Amino acid sequence: MHPFTGIQVTAKGVEHLASYVDVVRSVVGYDIALAADHFGHIALDSCIRIGRALEPFTLAWIEDLIPWQLTDQWRQLTTAVAVPTCTGEDIYLLDGFRPLLDAGAIRVVHPDPATSGGIAETKRLGDYAQERGIAMALHLAASPIATMACVHLAAATENFLALEHHAADVEFWSDLVTDLPRPLIQNGHITVPHTPGLGFGDIDEELLRRHLDPRDPVFFAETTHWDGESSHDRLWS
Repeated sequence: MHPFTGIQVTAKGVEHLASYVDVVRSVVGYDIALAADHFGHIALDSCIRIGRALEPFTLAWIEDLIPWQLTDQWRQLTTAVAVPTCTGEDIYLLDGFRPLLDAGAIRVVHPDPATSGGIAETKRLGDYAQERGIAMALHLAASPIATMACVHLAAATENFLALEHHAADVEFWSDLVTDLPRPLIQNGHITVPHTPGLGFGDIDEELLRRHLDPRDPVFFAETTHWDGESSHDRLWS
């Protein structure tokens, strides 16, 4: 875990990170929300130094700086910096989130509905966070199917902030399902459908087959190798 690596960020390193964010902010301006993730496995003191250096750029949040299990350290970080703190993509069920939320240890909770317990459980989580003044962003790196599940969840949750998306450069992504607008995301938004279920018509299996990984082109491959734990498994980002 991060506190035990012995890795620290120097003043030169902090300056480099801040200059990187400065360049990005200068390009996108202040009318577009900007957040930051993936800081490396560094301990709390370095996280605080980085957070303070990024304060001038009015970030939407800084994400997953330390393991989510370390509630008290998250509370210390949140108290020390004037940048919203965010974590949660690796946490399962509302019960797993309660320590962070009850302690006011973060400003933005960040579940992935595909792994946090599904639509209903994540809705309960969002409502629980709202009662404590904490916004909810949704982590997601998936197909339009999971995306539409998140869309309905977000539409029903008052403290919803943003939905993550990782396929902006995948041209066929919107076409994996039918009967939805093309592209699905327009001007940074997704229209909530009024049709039954998740709102799409069907899955384009032929399109899926055409875009299988050529190194292992198996459609719905056998997955029992995931039944056991791996030495590389970890419960934090």
